[in-house]
Amino acid sequence: MAAKKAGESFSKSLIEEVHRWGCLKQTGVSLRYMVEFGSKPTNKNLLISAQFLHKELAIRIARRAIELENLPYGLSLKPAVLKVRDWYIDSFRDLRSFPDIKNMNDEKEFTEMIKAIKVRHKNVVPTMAMGVQQLKKGMDPKIVYEIHQFLDRFYMSRIGIRMLIGQHVGLHNPNCVGYIHIKMSPLEVARNASEDARSVCCREYGSAPDVHIYGDPDFTFLYVPAHLHLMVFELVKNSLRAVQERFMDVALPPVRIIVADGIEDVTIRVSDEGGGIPRSALPKLFTYLYSTAKNPLDDDLGVEDYNVTIMAGYGYGLPISRLYARYFGGDLQTISMEGYGTDAYLHLSRTLGDSQQPLP
Repeated sequence: MAAKKAGESFSKSLIEEVHRWGCLKQTGVSLRYMVEFGSKPTNKNLLISAQFLHKELAIRIARRAIELENLPYGLSLKPAVLKVRDWYIDSFRDLRSFPDIKNMNDEKEFTEMIKAIKVRHKNVVPTMAMGVQQLKKGMDPKIVYEIHQFLDRFYMSRIGIRMLIGQHVGLHNPNCVGYIHIKMSPLEVARNASEDARSVCCREYGSAPDVHIYGDPDFTFLYVPAHLHLMVFELVKNSLRAVQERFMDVALPPVRIIVADGIEDVTIRVSDEGGGIPRSALPKLFTYLYSTAKNPLDDDLGVEDYNVTIMAGYGYGLPISRLYARYFGGDLQTISMEGYGTDAYLHLSRTLGDSQQPLP
């Protein structure tokens, strides 16, 4: 398919089909069902999963495309938002043009297609940030609240879509129950995420504080490693930046991670001595586009320039991490001591199997 400029018109019949499918009801999938279904990845189950996703993904993607067309305050007309909308419509068209899935060859081709859809949407977060950033200046509180509500719905739906795709693709991996790992080590994931965050910090500043991790190395529980990695990465990245910028060339105190295995929750605390946050700023931490760092979008670069992970500035890390935590019935909280440092508490539900997939 020839390359298309962002916001270029699609055929009338395709847009009408998007609106028809966007009116169909979404089907929720319980996480317990995902675990039980994924524990026996037979050819029959793979076919059933692919056939379900063939329809369900089209419905969910159509809903998001419609919502992107009807945003308030002219947000739908921003070039970056139009580009995101185009990605959703392109993905909808790919799904609807794919023939009925009748055998394992069809299933394999379908799996490759949805993997490509997941890759297509990988830059949705920074691209949407570009669009919203253009509205940020001069926003009154009412507009900020409405945009925040939309972004919460939009990103929660995105998590669900990527979860369904990842779950199906993961059914081909014998070590996992789809996307879910039945014996995930939070220490191992935290260690990997911390190493990734330190690499980003070293690239940005030339050095990085050490990260000390405490907890039972043999402890495992049922969770999604990719989700935990994202959340810990964001929290550690924030802490590394705060420490690095506070101490500069002085000896850097370490960032500390503690993993506690409770009856109801697994709690991960990320602590730093980065100087803390003023109490007046704490309510803004989970507001989109709030950041204590310079916004990288102020440099007026194109969408394609945001493939490299940066240290900070989008203002999306904490609110999206909290959405990931809440997706499985958990939560994310912060406590800060201005003049000393910040503690972030990531609560992960032990009853993941009883959670129902949110349908925003």
